[in-house]
Amino acid sequence: MRFSKILLLALLALLAGVAIAFLTPSSSLLGLFAQAVIYAIFALGVGVLLRQNGLTSFGHALFFGVAGYAMGVVLALDWMSAELAIPVVLLGIGVLAFLMGLVIVRVPGIAFGMLTLAIGQMAYLLATRSRGLTGGADGMSVNWPATLFGFKQSVLLKPDTLFLIVWTVMVVVTVLVIWILRTRFGAITEAIRDNEERARFIGITTTVPRALVYALSAMVTGVAGLLSSFNAGFVSPESLHWSVSGIALVMVVVGGFKSVIGPIVGAIVYFLFKDLLGDYATYWMAIFGATLIAVIVFSPDGIAGALERLFKPRAKHGAAPGPRGH
Repeated sequence: MRFSKILLLALLALLAGVAIAFLTPSSSLLGLFAQAVIYAIFALGVGVLLRQNGLTSFGHALFFGVAGYAMGVVLALDWMSAELAIPVVLLGIGVLAFLMGLVIVRVPGIAFGMLTLAIGQMAYLLATRSRGLTGGADGMSVNWPATLFGFKQSVLLKPDTLFLIVWTVMVVVTVLVIWILRTRFGAITEAIRDNEERARFIGITTTVPRALVYALSAMVTGVAGLLSSFNAGFVSPESLHWSVSGIALVMVVVGGFKSVIGPIVGAIVYFLFKDLLGDYATYWMAIFGATLIAVIVFSPDGIAGALERLFKPRAKHGAAPGPRGH
C-alpha cells in the first residue's frame, strides 16, 4: 500500500473520530470511548514489539505507569513546564527502554517474557512502598496546569474534546509507526526476527535494532500512559501491575499482531465486551474468553487478519496465460 493511500486513510479516520464525537449522545459513553482509545495506543506499543521482534512482553505496564509517575513527579517538583515535560518524559522512557533492551532482547522466547514480568513487578512493588515519592499504595495526583498548549484544562477535559484529542493522537502515532516500519529499519528488524543467525551472517548487527524496537514500543506505550494520567489526573501502582500488561496482550492477540492496526481493533473489541456487553451480561468475561478461544483457533492472526482475508481481492482463476516466446 502506498504511503499516500495510508495518509488518505488516516484523514478518513480523523473524520470518523469527529463523527463519533458529535454523534455520541452520552458524555459517559464518550468517556468510555476515550479510555478504549488510550488502551488501543497501549496495545499498539505491545503489538509493535511482537510484530517486529517476535517477543512477548508481560511487563509493558512498566512504561504505561512510569509515564504517569514521571509526569506527576516533574509537575510536583516544578522542574519544567508541562509542554516541555511531555517530550522529555517520552524521550526518557525511550532511553531507559533502549538501555534495558540492549540486555534483555538477547534473552529468547518465554524467558524474555518472564524477565519483563519480573522487572515490571519490581517497579510495581517499588511504587507501592515509596510513599514519600509516589504516594505508595494510595497513588499520587498528577497536577496538570490550568492551561496546556494555550488551552484551558477545563476545555480539554470535556468528554468530546478529550475523545478527539486521544483519537487524533492514536491516528498520528499509528501513521508514524507505519512510516517507521516501512523504512529500511523496519526491513532490517523483520529480517532479524525471521532469522537472526542469517542476519548476522550477512553482516547485520542484531542487538541494537532489536533494542530500538523495544524502545519504540515503550515510547508508544508511554504516550498511552501520559494520556491516561491526563484523563484521570491520577496515577496508582495498579497501572504498573502485570495484569494491565496481560489485558494489553489479550487485545493484541484478539486484534492480531501481524497488522499494525490489529491491536487497535483488539482494544476496541475488548472494551465493547467490557463496557457495553457487560451492562447486559453478568458473565461478559466468559463470553469474551470464548471469543478469544475462537479467534485463536480459527484466525491465529486475529480479527484484523480475518478482515484482511475477507476484503482482499482474490486472484482470478482461469486467466489467460501471457504470450510465450517461440
